[in-house]
Amino acid sequence: MNPYRILILLLVSFLLVQQTSAQSDSSKNAIVKTSTAGAIADTNNLVKKDSVVKHDPRKATRRSAIIPGWGQAYNREYWKIPLVYGAIAIPTVMFIYNNNWYKKTKYAYEAKYTFETTGDTTGLAAIDPDLKNLSTTSLQSYRNSFRRDRDYSILFFLLAWGLNVVDATVFGHLKDFDVSNNLSMNLKPQFNPNTKSSGLMLTFHPKKPEKKLYEVR
Repeated sequence: MNPYRILILLLVSFLLVQQTSAQSDSSKNAIVKTSTAGAIADTNNLVKKDSVVKHDPRKATRRSAIIPGWGQAYNREYWKIPLVYGAIAIPTVMFIYNNNWYKKTKYAYEAKYTFETTGDTTGLAAIDPDLKNLSTTSLQSYRNSFRRDRDYSILFFLLAWGLNVVDATVFGHLKDFDVSNNLSMNLKPQFNPNTKSSGLMLTFHPKKPEKKLYEVR
């Protein structure tokens, strides 16, 4: 056989082998890159799922302390917001009403007391018409009563505000509370067919610790 033909055949065979090897390496690299990218994506998804921001009861407490009802809105208990403002509105109206009448009775008492002791009639004209016929003793009693009720309304207002904060805090802690059937302790009704009597059954379900994936940096 012609030696040139043999050389040409060897060169062609060598080129074919190199091309096949290159294609095989590129395919392997593509598979490795795809699997690596998929593994990284899966890891990131798991890390993102594990790092989801949970419900923070402290935020509910702070928000309710600043603005009544804000903590209930954070807990997604919107139906409680009208109740919160209703509970706060009652002592607020009581304060305005009692404070208004406290000022009127106080002025009427001082004006009549001044008239009785000095004879000065300057302040009698400005007395409320509903209080002109009352005696000094009655005006003093009404003044003290309205002042006491005004002070109580302030205490009720602070109490309603505090209950708003307590409610947001408690239900903020219970927001992520497990109420599923897979509880560590569960109370169920039970019926005994032998004795034909009913009762309660207390069952325990030990939970396995959840495995969390932590991101390595």
